[in-house]
Amino acid sequence: MKKLQHTHLVNPSPWPITGAMSAMMMTLSTVIMMYKKNNTMMMMATTLSMITFFSWSKDILTESSMEGQHSKKTSSTLKLGMILFIVSEVFLFVSMFWAFFHSSMSPSMEVGMIWPPKNIFPFNYEEIPMTNTIILVSSGGTLTMSHHLLLKKSIKMSATMLMITVNLGITFTAMQLIEYMESKFSINDSVFGASFFMATGLHGAHVIVGSTFLTVVLFQMKNLKSMTYQFLSFEMAAWYWHFVDVVWLFLLISIYWWGS
Repeated sequence: MKKLQHTHLVNPSPWPITGAMSAMMMTLSTVIMMYKKNNTMMMMATTLSMITFFSWSKDILTESSMEGQHSKKTSSTLKLGMILFIVSEVFLFVSMFWAFFHSSMSPSMEVGMIWPPKNIFPFNYEEIPMTNTIILVSSGGTLTMSHHLLLKKSIKMSATMLMITVNLGITFTAMQLIEYMESKFSINDSVFGASFFMATGLHGAHVIVGSTFLTVVLFQMKNLKSMTYQFLSFEMAAWYWHFVDVVWLFLLISIYWWGS
């Protein structure tokens, strides 16, 4: 019983089931959007995901900062959970890169035994991809500055740098949308199109999730200006964002530059 006293047992919550439902809806809606050109279900899934994310974050904030339920053991467990989650995401992207290199290093007869396949016009990595690289690397720098300012208890300046980071993430997403609209090939154009849009689209989804995560942290900073001693959410959001940065560099080098 003494061991259980150091572990926080959460109250019953609707957010795990709504999160699972929104994830399933988003998967199905992606298929519907690609084949039937109908994005209604995608909008519903995205709305439900946002509601779940912000509401769940609010409950966790109440447990940790207002009720003081998160002991050192609970905090370390949360950190370990985030690390394992990022590791699982690493292997997800490994599978994407594996598929791309398997197809590009030994092109099949179906694609003309050349890479990129015939009649596929890939993007010039020196244009939008390079611009997005500068944007994302800069966002990593501003996030690091925000973290250092937070450690120095300069909340206002830290929040300003974090806001810049969020805006850079939104800009990256907008630039990627423009890139997709200008694309001369689609996800249906051979294995090149499929692997390109799966890998870059998955990364784009991670940027959106990371931007949302950082927005929640920004909200916390603006509403809890004195709570600087147990800011796990900032630390875990920073881990996630730097992971997104590193994955993009691999995408730029392998898919945009080497693959084209």
